[in-house]
Amino acid sequence: MPSHTESKYEFGGPLGAAAITVGLPILLYVFAFTCNDVTGCPVPSLLSPRTLSWGRLKSEIGRPLGGIWGLYSWEVTGVVLAYYLLSMFLWKILPAQEVRGTKLVQHDRPLTYRFNSFSSSVVQLAACAIGTYLKGADFVVWTYIADNYVQLLTANILISYALSAFVYVRSFSVDTNYPNKELRELAAGGNTGNSVYDFYIGRELNPRVSLPIFGEFDIKTWCEMRPGLTGWILLNLAFIAKQYRTYGFISDSILFTASVQAFYVLDGQYNESGILTMIDITTDGFGFMLSFGDLVWVPFLYSTQCRYLAVYPLHLGWTGIAAVSAVFALGLYIFRAANTQKNVFRTQPSDPSVANMPYIQTKRGTRLLTAGWWGMSRHINYFGDWLQSMPFSLPTGLAGYTIMSAGSAAALSTDFKMLDGREVVQGEAKGWGAIFTYFYVLYFAILLMHRERRDDAMCAKKYGEDWEEYRRIVKWRILPWVY
Repeated sequence: MPSHTESKYEFGGPLGAAAITVGLPILLYVFAFTCNDVTGCPVPSLLSPRTLSWGRLKSEIGRPLGGIWGLYSWEVTGVVLAYYLLSMFLWKILPAQEVRGTKLVQHDRPLTYRFNSFSSSVVQLAACAIGTYLKGADFVVWTYIADNYVQLLTANILISYALSAFVYVRSFSVDTNYPNKELRELAAGGNTGNSVYDFYIGRELNPRVSLPIFGEFDIKTWCEMRPGLTGWILLNLAFIAKQYRTYGFISDSILFTASVQAFYVLDGQYNESGILTMIDITTDGFGFMLSFGDLVWVPFLYSTQCRYLAVYPLHLGWTGIAAVSAVFALGLYIFRAANTQKNVFRTQPSDPSVANMPYIQTKRGTRLLTAGWWGMSRHINYFGDWLQSMPFSLPTGLAGYTIMSAGSAAALSTDFKMLDGREVVQGEAKGWGAIFTYFYVLYFAILLMHRERRDDAMCAKKYGEDWEEYRRIVKWRILPWVY
């Protein structure tokens, strides 16, 4: 057995890891049921907790037939697995960019990666575009997603658990007599000896398998950039189609939200090789944290805004669109400009844009930029990234709605009337729906702050006194004068 690494627990240690592993799937079910297209977002019972009862709540959350067993479907699971297989097939046959990653710590050699997630998404979206042209909003992909949303969620949750268990068990076959011929190694923080924590954080750094037809397959980067991200776009498009089937029109808010999120995904996939410098790839093992995050959390949580807008089709108008577009553009500019400046400083130090900027020469031989964007804060790019996420939620406004049967809201101001006669009003629900539609913004801020803390700890270990000097010069972590 390999010796265990001396590693500081993160995420609250084993108890925190256990809570996340069990709690996050439950949270997504709570979101799916208590913000729905049956009674409201949130469901009416939650607006009057004094009269809340389990019986009343069950009648409002739109549970699948069959109780808890209705959450699962063999057919839907088969469809999801077919979708995964299609993504793997496109990875194999489409032209790809071959890129070398960061050198492995124990081997001093890099792994080679095959990247073509952008073209893979384009092929899938093009096929869906043809289907939509022929069948409109009733195209089978869109209706299937809308009709089986909870079962799709369950299937992906179970796949993420199964994949996490597979890579965890398989990690014990890693040859720890370095260097080994397979170029396999354990993650620095994932070999603590606590099975619950290691299952969550991931034991093996870059698990790969050799499959018939497909050859050597890198599990981590494939999960990071493919089924979940493309699935996020597909879910959003399904909700657009659902809005059209429900109301006979498509609102500008859902179009804008789906568009900026699609840009976020496709831009990341187009620049796919950039993930090779991310902490997810260079440092973290592949366990439940990344498996669930990539396959479930990203597509099903991040599409919450479009799921909401499919039922409450808020109209922003040109002024509203311009405002949220400005926020998105500013975030994108800060994110891109900061990252570009850092890249030019590292690769083209004589470039006029960075040639005269002050920096710290470290004992390791590298340089730490202390001016420009990187003189404002140590991770100003994280602020830009977070600012980009705001327009994902802003188009939902003061979210919240209640759905009433036809004619029952006659005394109220009906906001929207569905084609089936039901009426949608905000009423007492106004503002409470923000718990669902703005959760992503809060979560993403916490994620980025946690990631900055991890980066800071690793840099302190790596650069020592030079990093202390850097922190004295660049005082702010992410947002100047705030954090």
